[in-house]
Amino acid sequence: MRFQPLEKLINLHDGYRCRFKIDGLQVLLIQQGGTHYVLEAQCPHKGMLLDEARIELGCLICPVHHYRFDLGSGDLLAHSDEPCRPLRVYKPAYEGNEIGVLLD
Repeated sequence: MRFQPLEKLINLHDGYRCRFKIDGLQVLLIQQGGTHYVLEAQCPHKGMLLDEARIELGCLICPVHHYRFDLGSGDLLAHSDEPCRPLRVYKPAYEGNEIGVLLD
């Protein structure tokens, strides 16, 4: 596994979110309530980008169709149309003063 850096820790703050492209994979780095989350950047329902998704009570809410996903596990909690698979989540990895992900 290789460490893929995303951001310097000093740049993170509550409300931070940024999308990164890694070898064709798009991930969203979020800091909420002092916790770091790395998850896929597109809703699995219709592929909409989640950059502008709202976060409420530990849920990430798709801005287009309002599907609700658990921020920590990626589980689909509510949907307005047909259900979809859970959001892919990645465990944040830390190396020196950077946060990133471990990829195969």
